[in-house]
Amino acid sequence: MWTEEVGVVTGQLTLRTELSDDLSLTLRVQYKDADEWYVIRGGRVRLGDADDLEPVHRLMLGVLDRPEG
Repeated sequence: MWTEEVGVVTGQLTLRTELSDDLSLTLRVQYKDADEWYVIRGGRVRLGDADDLEPVHRLMLGVLDRPEG
């Protein structure tokens, strides 16, 4: 997964989706049990509706869960 701060991160990652009051979504990942969070490249978008948060989160979990690469 490409991140804005450190480039590529691989391995066991945790995904966090953040939604602000103006419906701006930010997708972040961290190495499992690490302290630092990194913004996914292209992981900032404004949603049309707050109900879109969960489907986007599930979609990104599917992207991250690719054991074959």
